[in-house]
Amino acid sequence: MSQAWIYTIVYFAWLIGAACFVLGLHLMNSPATGRNGNRLSASGMVIAVGATLVDLIVRPEGLSTIALVIIVVGFLLGGGAGLYTARTVKMTAMPQLVSLFNAVGGGAAALVAIDDFIKLAGLGGGGADLSTTVFVVLGAVFGSVTFTGSLIAGGKLQGLIPGKPIVVPGGQILTIAVAALAIIGTVVLILGAAGTFALSSSVTLVVLALIVAAGLVFGVTMVLPIGGADMPVVISLLNALTGTAAAMAGFVIGNPVLIIAGALVGASGTILTNLMATAMNRSVLNILAGGFGTGDSAAGAMVTGAGGSVREISPDDAAIQLAYAQSVIIVPGYGLAVAQAQHQVRELAELLESKGVDVKYAIHPVAGRMPGHMNVLLAEANVPYPQLKEMDEINPDFERCDVALVVGANDVTNPAARNPGSPVSGMPILDVDHAKSIIVIKRSMGRGYAGIDNELYSNPKTGMLFADAKEGLSALTAAVKAV
Repeated sequence: MSQAWIYTIVYFAWLIGAACFVLGLHLMNSPATGRNGNRLSASGMVIAVGATLVDLIVRPEGLSTIALVIIVVGFLLGGGAGLYTARTVKMTAMPQLVSLFNAVGGGAAALVAIDDFIKLAGLGGGGADLSTTVFVVLGAVFGSVTFTGSLIAGGKLQGLIPGKPIVVPGGQILTIAVAALAIIGTVVLILGAAGTFALSSSVTLVVLALIVAAGLVFGVTMVLPIGGADMPVVISLLNALTGTAAAMAGFVIGNPVLIIAGALVGASGTILTNLMATAMNRSVLNILAGGFGTGDSAAGAMVTGAGGSVREISPDDAAIQLAYAQSVIIVPGYGLAVAQAQHQVRELAELLESKGVDVKYAIHPVAGRMPGHMNVLLAEANVPYPQLKEMDEINPDFERCDVALVVGANDVTNPAARNPGSPVSGMPILDVDHAKSIIVIKRSMGRGYAGIDNELYSNPKTGMLFADAKEGLSALTAAVKAV
């Protein structure tokens, strides 16, 4: 087979891989088809990687033995680590894993662009042209910011770094300074590539190194002051930057499938970031300004809450309310994920359904610590997809709901969001307080990531069942069986 035909087949394979990405992303619009979308996208990646390997082998310069060994070792290490992680990671650690993937993806995209640029600038290539320079600089900046920013975000989610906003003295000045450095360096490289003035190879590489360093520092100073309440938005934003960096790298090396995949991730991440910010009634710029949320606060069980006393109930009391209700809405939160109680909540829901109770799940857009966290968690426990209702769809049903069962959710149920002047003022919430009766399963009266008291807990209709989510749901299930 001639080399021209091989190149044609490679490009068709790339297009097939890109088509799999597009269709896979479309299937991920629904929880019911999300798994198939993930499988299709993974298949597209296998096709794209295989075609790229063939492209490297059939090039005139060929592929050296050392290069081939490095690629094979990379496949084994990366594939092995991915397989091990996929089989062992807990759902509660999924946000941290996504942050790590963002960091790896952004860093890899930056390195690909930088490596190609160094070859052009330092190995007698005559320097990079204007378009290549633009793509390299953008890829290096976005990739560097994503790398360090995602590591900091993952550290906050894992608890290695405090979840509360960390304001470094002079941090804003440093952020502005490194941003200015990156912009100035970008202008210098672009003007040099355009022929406005001559830049030696050594000066070009030094300027690029300064831009990369500025991006790395900016990622740290950008994410550190952001509180845990805003982490879902930050993860989406960093995901968008990762995709953009990958697309820029694709332009640099002339790989269409990398361009398409990066553009898809960048565009979808940007849209998701905007949706998450809207769900919190905060602009992206306001979120990046930082200073919101204090992280999880470990407070013990108290008998007073925001604006009044708290009524504690037993599993038996709660079971009677649930067993004789006609309609129950379950509101899952991050506390459910932490306790790995998704199977227990499904068991309770099935038991209630066997008694003729209509059961639904209310999913807030930013429940958990990652967009879609609750949907994935409940899907793992085989909760029927039709029972999962988004906030706008389920909110009108709370008025007609007999019992709202809140399991580990905090800020997304706080009626204080309707009060002007509150730190969460204007944030769309689940209208749990509109239900006829409310049961809250929570380990303590500790505050959520916004760092404020939840007015729902002192509502006269609310009964607090202080327990770990898994233990509380198991006790409830046993009590309902005995009713």
